[in-house]
Amino acid sequence: MKHSIDALLGRAVRAGEVPGVAAMVTSRDKMLYAGAFGKRMLGGDAPMDLDTVCWLASLTKGPVAAGAMQLVERGVLDLNQPVQRWLPELGQAKVLEGFDAEGRPRLRALRNHITLGHLLTHTAGFGYEIWNAEIMKYQQATGTPGTGSGMNASLGTPLLFDPGARWNYGINLDWTGKLIEAVSGQTLGTYLAKNLFVPLGMDSTGFRITPAMRARLAKMHQRHADGALEATDREVRQDAEFESGGGGLYSSANDYLKFVRMMLNKGRADGAQVLKPETVALMARNHMGATRVTPLKAQFAALSNDAEFFPGVPKSWGLSFQINEAPAPTGRPAGGLMWGGLSNTYYWIDPHSGVGGVYLTQILPFCDVKSLPLYYAFETAVYDALKK
Repeated sequence: MKHSIDALLGRAVRAGEVPGVAAMVTSRDKMLYAGAFGKRMLGGDAPMDLDTVCWLASLTKGPVAAGAMQLVERGVLDLNQPVQRWLPELGQAKVLEGFDAEGRPRLRALRNHITLGHLLTHTAGFGYEIWNAEIMKYQQATGTPGTGSGMNASLGTPLLFDPGARWNYGINLDWTGKLIEAVSGQTLGTYLAKNLFVPLGMDSTGFRITPAMRARLAKMHQRHADGALEATDREVRQDAEFESGGGGLYSSANDYLKFVRMMLNKGRADGAQVLKPETVALMARNHMGATRVTPLKAQFAALSNDAEFFPGVPKSWGLSFQINEAPAPTGRPAGGLMWGGLSNTYYWIDPHSGVGGVYLTQILPFCDVKSLPLYYAFETAVYDALKK
C-alpha cells in the first residue's frame, strides 16, 4: 500500500496537479498508510506534512453531528422533536415559493416542523447559494449576507420545501451548531473541544486558528479556468459572529484520522468512549428511506464545479454522512460513509471492511478536476492493496 500510494501522490505533486497533499488510512487498531507530499503553499518552502493545518470546510459536519448525538444520548436533544423548542427562530422559518413580478420573494408558512433528524440528513429544506440559484436570488433581493460571511444573518434564508420532502444540501449543520450552543450553554468550539477533541487527542482542531496552528497552516489555492493554480489568502473569518458547524473547522490529517478511527471503533478511541456503539450504528444507517442524494449544480464556478460522488451509484444519507448503497468504483463496499469539503478535503469510513481514510488538499473550486480524481485513485489504491 505504501509503495503504490507514495508513487501516486508523489507523481501528482511533481506534475503540478496539486501543491501539497496529506493522506492517511487506518484500520480499527492500526495505521495502514500515512504520507504527505509537496508544499503548504505553491512556490513556498514549508513542506506539507501530516500535522499541516488545513481548512476542513464540510468535513466539519461529521464531528458536529457526533457532538449533537452525544446530547441525544444524554436525553438533552431528540432526533424527532421540533427544534423550535430550543431555537424559536426556526419555528418562524418560511418556505420560498418563488418571486413576484418585482423580484420580491413569495414565502409561506411551514406545513410541518424542523427536527434535528431533518438537519442531520439535509432534508430540512435549507440550501447553499453555491449550488442553488433560488437561494442566491433571495440573498440578492433581500440583502441577506452570503454563506461564509460569518454573520448570523446569513442563516436567515428560507426553506426550499417542507421539512422531510426531499434531500438538499444546505446550512443544516450550521443550525445544528446553533442547537448545540443553545442546549449546552457553551460555544460550539468549547463544547466540541471538551466532549470530542480533547478526549480523542485532537489538539490541532478548532474554529479559531491558534498561533501554534497558524505556524503549520497551508495556504488555500485557486484553480483558474486555464488549469493554473494560484495561492490565495482566503480563510474562514476569525472574527465571525458564529462558529460554523457546517464548515468552520481547521485541522490536520493526523487529527482528523482520530475521528475516523473513533467511528470505526464504535465510538471508542484510546480508552475514551465518546459515543455509544449503538449511537455510531444509528449514525451509519440510512435515515431518509427511499429518498436519494442528488447532484449539486454549481452556481459559482470559482467555488465549486458540479458535484456528485460516484455518479450512477445510489446514495442515501445517515447522521451526517453520505452512504453508498451499492459498491463504489473505488472498491469500497456498500454501506460506506463519506463526504468532502469545499477545499477539496475528503474522507471515508467503511464499517464493513473496518478501514477509513482522510485526504487533505487546499484547492478551490470543490470537486477539483485534478484533486478529486487523485482522491478516488488514493482510495482505489487502498482497496487494491487490501485485496493482495
